[in-house]
Amino acid sequence: MTVIEEAAGVLGQRARRQVPLGPFTTYRVGGPAALLMEVRSEADLELARRAVTASGIPVLVVGRGSNLLVADGGFGGLAIVPGGLETLTVDEQARRARAEAGVLLPVLARRTAAAGLTGLEWAVGVPGSVGGAVRMNAGGHGADVAATLVRFRFVDLAGGEDGEFGPERLDFGYRHSTVAPHHVVVWADFALGAGDRSASEARIADIVRWRREHQPGGQNAGSVFTNPPGDSAGRVIEAAGMKGARRGSAHVSSKHANFIQVDDGGSADDVVALIREVRERVRAEAGVDLEPEVCLVGFDAGGSR
Repeated sequence: MTVIEEAAGVLGQRARRQVPLGPFTTYRVGGPAALLMEVRSEADLELARRAVTASGIPVLVVGRGSNLLVADGGFGGLAIVPGGLETLTVDEQARRARAEAGVLLPVLARRTAAAGLTGLEWAVGVPGSVGGAVRMNAGGHGADVAATLVRFRFVDLAGGEDGEFGPERLDFGYRHSTVAPHHVVVWADFALGAGDRSASEARIADIVRWRREHQPGGQNAGSVFTNPPGDSAGRVIEAAGMKGARRGSAHVSSKHANFIQVDDGGSADDVVALIREVRERVRAEAGVDLEPEVCLVGFDAGGSR
């Protein structure tokens, strides 16, 4: 019996087979997951844990898919989609916000600003969810998750230790935490400052305006590479002559060189081929080794992080 069959036997009708993952990502391309399960409660997470520990099947937590590219060949494991963990509670007196994993970051930014709390305005410009934001220490405009996160809960689908912890457990760095592929963030608590609603909403409007002016729309996953120390990835890519470069259905945005876009109905393998080419060109031209910020799944070692 294969690990897929064993996991499917535990999950029963809760798991679907060969589900395309493209529609669950902002790139909208990529192949299927061998199994996919939407989780709507901690009871669902416990069922998923039983399936993973019994079978040893690889796990991919998809979230909102705004930082994810899945190979055209798909993912030979269990994809977990947190479909119902979307409760957001804002306590104005305590200056705290608790957001479940599926809460969208722009919603978190606007709700806390409307409550007169400051510290999460930057999140309006990140099209992801809280769970993914904790995992990668998402940020922008001079701030990140690590600046305000004070508590979180996660479940280890591989059967290891889980529970509630403080931020020291995460060993936050630039676009980094210790959250592993088999960890599911359930909720996160943020400690915020007393602010002014009008000022926070004006800041949010400025961020939205800036992003519309400087970053492309369409099918992409935001910044492809992390910024090298003391520089910006977009600048070094443009300086290497790769701005606007096209390979198959993928192209480097002419608006911002750290965005790679893909045509409707395009290929994830085209995107990763262009990522490799950009890295090679920048390494040759500038001696800079760009590190992917987007999570690459199902590719061989040359295309994965």
